Amino acid sequence: MDIAALRSANPDHWMRAAAIRALTLDAVNAANSGHSGMPMGMADVATVLYEKHLKFDAGAPQWPDRDRFILSAGHGSMLLYSLLHLTGHEGMEIDKIKAFRQWGAPTAGHPENFLHPAIETTTGPLGQGIANSVGFAIAEEHLRARHGAKLVDHHTYVIAGDGCLMEGVSQEAITLAGRLRLGKLVVFWDNNDITIDGKVSLADDTDQVKRFKSAGWHVQEIDGHDPDAIDAAITAAKKSSKPSMIACKTHIALGHAAQDTSKGHGALTDDDQLVAAKEAYGWNYGPFEVPGEVKSQWEEIGRRGRSEREAWEGRLSEASERRQAEFARIMAGDAPKQLSARIKALKKQVSEEAPKVATRKSSEMVLEVVNPVMPETLGGSADLTGSNNTKTGDLGIFDIGSRKGRYIHYGIREHGMAAAMNGMALHGGIRPYGGTFMCFTDYARPAMRLAALMKVPTVFVMTHDSIGLGEDGPTHQPVEHLAISRATPNTMVFRPCDTVETAEAWEIALTSKETPSVLSLTRQGLKTLRTQHKTKNLTAQGAYVLAEAEGKRQAILLATGSEVEIAMAARDMLQAEGIGTRVVSMPCWELFEQQDESYRKRVLPGGSAVRVGVEAAVRQGWDRWLCGERGREARAGFVGMESFGASAPAETLFEKFGITPEAVAGKVKSLL
Repeated sequence: MDIAALRSANPDHWMRAAAIRALTLDAVNAANSGHSGMPMGMADVATVLYEKHLKFDAGAPQWPDRDRFILSAGHGSMLLYSLLHLTGHEGMEIDKIKAFRQWGAPTAGHPENFLHPAIETTTGPLGQGIANSVGFAIAEEHLRARHGAKLVDHHTYVIAGDGCLMEGVSQEAITLAGRLRLGKLVVFWDNNDITIDGKVSLADDTDQVKRFKSAGWHVQEIDGHDPDAIDAAITAAKKSSKPSMIACKTHIALGHAAQDTSKGHGALTDDDQLVAAKEAYGWNYGPFEVPGEVKSQWEEIGRRGRSEREAWEGRLSEASERRQAEFARIMAGDAPKQLSARIKALKKQVSEEAPKVATRKSSEMVLEVVNPVMPETLGGSADLTGSNNTKTGDLGIFDIGSRKGRYIHYGIREHGMAAAMNGMALHGGIRPYGGTFMCFTDYARPAMRLAALMKVPTVFVMTHDSIGLGEDGPTHQPVEHLAISRATPNTMVFRPCDTVETAEAWEIALTSKETPSVLSLTRQGLKTLRTQHKTKNLTAQGAYVLAEAEGKRQAILLATGSEVEIAMAARDMLQAEGIGTRVVSMPCWELFEQQDESYRKRVLPGGSAVRVGVEAAVRQGWDRWLCGERGREARAGFVGMESFGASAPAETLFEKFGITPEAVAGKVKSLL
């Protein structure tokens, strides 16, 4: 690569891009870790994008109508941090760049959305960013249809590498975006032909251009170091009604001794090679030094969008007060005032009528009363709409000709669905929820984990949550999935026992601002156990006494979901024999953990009473509640699963696996 020719062709552009390269080299060298090559290779693309196309105001990084920039190739985080520093974002001063990858700095090894307001999403696990971007683009299309182009009209730009495109979730994202014709989505493919192990051809021969075209994308191929070609390609992409992929042929670690090698992917820390690279760039400045003229040019780029932002604020102010308030509410993620009243009314009705329904149906009943008062909800399912019960009659389908629709047919794309929902939540203005079978949290798991890490309130509706699904057999019967979900930090896992608890769980999920929710719901019908109406949301306490012992308390049964009904039947048996038995429903362990110790002790007091847990899943996690929080010896037992399930009717399976009232009562008596 002729660096001298690049420098002379457009000197001003070259120096602006060189600032990114130099800061990257300095920061990675100071940290003695990181990934230098991608920022050095994609600096020209990023410079043109920020200078000539990206709609943003560095002084207002959360402006709702800004363009979104997503660094899917998150290992190249110094590209983003350099851009934020150079354009004058508060909180990204040079001391933060110097603290790259250090404790307490916003410049983490991979971008983390909660560390700086201009970081749109957390990336690093390859493919997540491009999958998130589909959700960002869906949110923009939907909100533009609802609120008009005067308030919502922006693009989502993504830089993705070869690794992002090899990950399976990228195929789910690319084909969904193509099918939905998300024309405001633009992906730059960093086509540098290098992975950690060597050339891309070691593991992949995919023709990415044909791949994107076959999925319905507008595709261009350019020299990723030619600013005029980059500018023209972005201009053309913005005119297309299809999502756009711009294949940018680049050189990883441009101008460095490691250029075009796998070594260029990682940390370039050799001092002599660093000096040589800067000399090649014509960058005659010290570590972390950016000349005033170049920094001023970048800061002017950071201010360029101020007038657009102010004009947007003017348009918003011209709207009615009601419309302004509604727009502000949904962008802030606040639930409408009517939500609580709707939930209470449904709970009262259900307590009086006491229907026997599967909690997946209970969930649909809740959504029927919630969706009309929460226009920000956007539902969907991974090809299981009739099974997940996620679609209500008033939603309409989100599609090419119906952007106001509030239900998405994701197809068989659990991972892509979960990642796209995260993108919607991150965009703002949308409350996404989507369904599949609980067993297929396995497919959605990487995005579910990132929802928790990113502190976004995505709602994962997971039905058919145990051997209770019956004949489909062990491939579809979740056993370990509750334990996996509960082990994830910052995740609320709800397993409601009836429609009342389901309504309470939904109320919590839809008012959460920083925690995702997993709703574990049954296929089989369950009795209404909460037949005495209470306005208080008992599920918000995590666990509570559903039925008190009559006489001396000798046993406490702890259960969740469909097994609460079994525990109640076991209680009747034990009480008939004079064994005083308390039943505790535990719909959300995480919320119970958050209660003060005195409340937890009232629900699960010490003493001589035996404790038995009942759940059609593995025991992992239960011993905290069965043996006491301090791990002291207690007479405790568990009735649940110790193996995978089997194919048979649900009633047979519960009997064969020993999850019955008789088994629970027998366990109690064996412990007494």
